[in-house]
Amino acid sequence: MTSQITVHDQVPGKEPAPAQDRSGLRGHPWLTLFAVAIGVMMVTLDGTIVAVANPEIQKDLGASLAEVQWITNGYLLALAVSLITAGKLGDRFGHRQTFLIGIAGFAVSSAAIGLSTGVGLVIGFRVAQGLFGALLMPAALGLLRATFPAEKLNMAIGIWGMVIGASTAAGPIVGGLLVEHVSWQSVFFINVPVGIVALAFGLFILLDHRAENAPRSFDLPGIVLLSVAMFSLIWALIKAAEWGWGDSKTLLFLAASVICFVLFTVWESKVSEPLIPLGMFRSLPLSAGTVLMVLMAFAFMGGLFFVTFYLQNVHGMSPVDSGLHLLPLTGMMIIGSPLAGAAITKVGPRVPLVAGMVATAAACFGMARLTPDTGTLTMSLWFALLGLGLAPVMVGATEVIVGNAPLELSGVAGGLQQAAMQVGGSLGTAVLGAVMAAEVGDTFGDKWAAAQLPPLAPADLELAEKGVQVGLAPVPEGAPEQVAQAISAVAHDTFVSGMSTAFTVAGVVAVLAAVVACFTKRGANAEAGAGAAHI
Repeated sequence: MTSQITVHDQVPGKEPAPAQDRSGLRGHPWLTLFAVAIGVMMVTLDGTIVAVANPEIQKDLGASLAEVQWITNGYLLALAVSLITAGKLGDRFGHRQTFLIGIAGFAVSSAAIGLSTGVGLVIGFRVAQGLFGALLMPAALGLLRATFPAEKLNMAIGIWGMVIGASTAAGPIVGGLLVEHVSWQSVFFINVPVGIVALAFGLFILLDHRAENAPRSFDLPGIVLLSVAMFSLIWALIKAAEWGWGDSKTLLFLAASVICFVLFTVWESKVSEPLIPLGMFRSLPLSAGTVLMVLMAFAFMGGLFFVTFYLQNVHGMSPVDSGLHLLPLTGMMIIGSPLAGAAITKVGPRVPLVAGMVATAAACFGMARLTPDTGTLTMSLWFALLGLGLAPVMVGATEVIVGNAPLELSGVAGGLQQAAMQVGGSLGTAVLGAVMAAEVGDTFGDKWAAAQLPPLAPADLELAEKGVQVGLAPVPEGAPEQVAQAISAVAHDTFVSGMSTAFTVAGVVAVLAAVVACFTKRGANAEAGAGAAHI
């Protein structure tokens, strides 16, 4: 199905202005890509830069560990819950408008965090950041989809992926430098000038695109049901490590999620203008692309969660050094994304996607063989292979999902793509975290006893195991050097054993993703935006 589109700058409630001359700067595809890339860079940079600042925030504001966790969890929940609804807002009111609102709101809430004097305010404004980030990300994909013709879209998404990789890589490095030499507040204040530049370019360059059959109403019951379902699911995954998978609270939230998803599906099949038309999923490639994004994020984000602890707590690296050691991974994503875009344009997404997930699986199985003494070269080779495998998946799965959706639903498709990543990442972190906890619980006590270390009381053993799950060695203050070394060896060996099991599971998931990738194909609706573009 091909949708007609109109190109205009429109204020809601007014008639669209006549189509403008596309030969000027406004609406130029490559300038549009540049404008949205600045905004996307701000959001993705924030995703990794804040983790470095959390210890200083805790110290400066006197926050508890639970409060610091909410700084991350509040952002994640707001983002994950709002993405699809935010995409629908873009389809309804125009992606230019929602993108600009997202940029402005993200920058303002970042400044508010930097000015906050209490952790409660920081958490509140982090939730606001997540909401505005949710407006921005699907709108960026919607603008690219409507601006670029089909033969250029994959290259644009490839460069978009390159920006995400570069800003993700820069987060720990930039954050470490700012926290060390300026303050934790500067980590948030940096978004203000970036946001001003993005807003200026967006106002000057971006041109609104609206499908003639764009949605004209809102499915409020659908929004409520989907939001509650997503919140319950993500919250259960976040808290499962603390509560336990068999705990009644975990099961209650998971059950609430399933019930709300079922009710949402029933409602969507009856309402005249649904939030997510279920007919979208009659497209096997779109459904396969969505599942692929979940599985890819499971393997990638779930596995990468342990790599940072491995580098910092086992190898003793600083956040900046660990960020530098991850450059082979993000560097290959930066290099590989535009190359993957060109390859997908030439041969279609199926072969690059399958090859990418096979490479990702090989990298996961390789990282399962890391030891406490593995050198930088070996680590770098596996990290580089992982980045090389992820690049075509990030580009190709995005094209498969967005390109197989009708143009008037490109925002919803972009939100679906981002939501699939959030769910997959949360699921991977939770499941692989449970794998790590089980491995530590099964082996740590025996290894401690085998090293002939003093027995631990049950409460002390439980506390020690929680530290070992993130690579920390429970060395008592004032312990003799020989004892400290023995405890560190046991702790690090146990952690690496758990990480090996976790990466093995991630590798199996990546193999399953490679099978799913066989059902993908080029977007059936990718040509819809071609008529509006001028290259």
